[in-house]
Amino acid sequence: MSMLPLMKFIHSFTALKDLKSAYKTLQHMVSLAIMGNIGITRKASGSLFSARLDIPVPSNRDFSSTLLDLKENEQLDSWICPAFPDAICASVEQEAFRVGKREVKTAALAGLNREEHSLLKEVLIWSFDQVLYGCRQHKNYELVQKIMLQMQDLGLDPSRHAYDCLVRTVVSQRHFKDGIEILKKMKQNNLKPLDSTLAALSVSCSRALELDLAEALLNQIAGYPHLYPYGALLAACDEMDQPERALRVFAKMKQIKLVPDIRIYENLFSLFGTVNAPYENGNRMSQADAFKRINAIERDMAKNGIQHSHISMKNLLKALGEEGMIRELFQYLHVAENLFIYSNSSLRTEMYNTVLHYLVEARESHMAIEIFKKMKKFGFHTDSATYDIMIDCCSITRCFKSASLLVSMMIRKGFHLEICTYTSLIKWLYSNKMSRFRDIFADFWTFLEGELYLIRGAILMENENFSEALNLLERAKLGGIQLDVLLFNTFLRSASYKGRIDIIEFIVEYMHREKIQPDPATCRHVFCAYVAAGFHHTAMEALQVLTLRTMSKYGSILEKEEDFLDEFIFAEDSDAESRIIKLFKDRKEELSVALLNLRWCAVSGFPMLKSADQSLWAKRLESQFHTRRLLVPGRMRSYQSSSYYHNRQI
Repeated sequence: MSMLPLMKFIHSFTALKDLKSAYKTLQHMVSLAIMGNIGITRKASGSLFSARLDIPVPSNRDFSSTLLDLKENEQLDSWICPAFPDAICASVEQEAFRVGKREVKTAALAGLNREEHSLLKEVLIWSFDQVLYGCRQHKNYELVQKIMLQMQDLGLDPSRHAYDCLVRTVVSQRHFKDGIEILKKMKQNNLKPLDSTLAALSVSCSRALELDLAEALLNQIAGYPHLYPYGALLAACDEMDQPERALRVFAKMKQIKLVPDIRIYENLFSLFGTVNAPYENGNRMSQADAFKRINAIERDMAKNGIQHSHISMKNLLKALGEEGMIRELFQYLHVAENLFIYSNSSLRTEMYNTVLHYLVEARESHMAIEIFKKMKKFGFHTDSATYDIMIDCCSITRCFKSASLLVSMMIRKGFHLEICTYTSLIKWLYSNKMSRFRDIFADFWTFLEGELYLIRGAILMENENFSEALNLLERAKLGGIQLDVLLFNTFLRSASYKGRIDIIEFIVEYMHREKIQPDPATCRHVFCAYVAAGFHHTAMEALQVLTLRTMSKYGSILEKEEDFLDEFIFAEDSDAESRIIKLFKDRKEELSVALLNLRWCAVSGFPMLKSADQSLWAKRLESQFHTRRLLVPGRMRSYQSSSYYHNRQI
């Protein structure tokens, strides 16, 4: 069979996604090219035709020296499906060239490079492109790499389409940096990449949160008609909280007249629905600005005939809740009910939980209760998050009976009490400062059948029964309840308020032994307790130790990362704090607070610890841990008069 019918077969096999047959046919074409069986001519109209009769005749040639060695067909399957990496390495074409036939290859290359064989090279390059396209569909990186090497061996220059398949396969299986290296090679060969190549690289960079590189690649695209690279970059801007960059991306979409889809609008609501930075409360000016943005996005949606999805509506409800726009939150809740909630039961709980959460945050307890009653009345599904939010709402209404009833409903529905449930209950107990903890808790404890160890511990801490409270903490651990930093912070807060440094030191060492990393709240409770007691030097040392443990589980990050010391802590330029604040804006809040703590210690003139293990304070807590278990019932007088604190102050 001649070359042109084989080329058509390759196109058909690729369209049918039969990569194995397409690859076999391609190797047959290469075999014919090596043997000189070409016979391709161009008509006056420009189309190609075969100059020889195309009559299939059984061949009596010995093809053992060609690329179609039948003994290697068993290896071909592993080429197409790279589940056998050892077989892949035994390349079919490389084996054929190694079997004592170097002169065949040399002669073939010499023949392919002659001017009269330019049509043959054109057909072969087109056929290679077709097989590479099939490899890209199957995400078969190993086969793409081998085919590119075979083209190089045959003296064929890969086309832009070949490099497009290579780049898109590489970024789907490997790292975006490998795709960038291929892009550099294309520029060295004076090949301009296709828009699809740049788009695939931009998407890969967006997923890796390399926003500068992703935007630069996107700006090189002339008029790519697909939305997915823009959507990927907008999603990355949302994750990194960079609305200014997202505005530039959306402006370019408008410039090239790309019509957004609902996924674009979902990201826009998340990016521009709120005006204030995280942790800032909304005011009238920010609320008015946010409402204008939301109206502008909705007008653009209506102009393009796009309706809300459940994700866009959820992002919109979150934006209104973050800005504290309660009236508008209720209005859009009714819209969501008409669009999704009544028709799709799976979306009800998520939508209502979002609204309940922000109502409780705004201390609109009566509205939250009305929505919860509505959910129960119409039989809407409630999950554990719903009950946790409503238990948190009880801290506003100061109704312990309602909290008990909610926990009862949770258990009857088969929900296990999680850490967040315990945290909500502890928050409720502390916010109401109940004087009759024991009497009220007695019936509640019997009802819960021993599951609320942590609640009882909080009550005992409030009543200054510290020894029993800490014993309950260990019993909760033995009972399979996973302890976290929020729970320990609750104990530290109470101990700090009571001035019990012995309890604080015991809990800090307990956390260290349980490998629970502290957070900024832990540092605050411990630091304030020492300062209130007048132990300022010890307060600074404890702040450094806990901050280092916040940054690293082993408290030794500065010992390995010397750049932190020069760039953030010891830097004398005026932009040092700005660089730290930028980390906060990049959603690295704990790292930002930790660096500010360490910089404050350095500016105050205290010696800087590179590792928590260097601290005498940490060593003392470790050595006294077991002894302190027996001393916990005692008061603080034994520590206030100790020579250790006296010497540290001197």
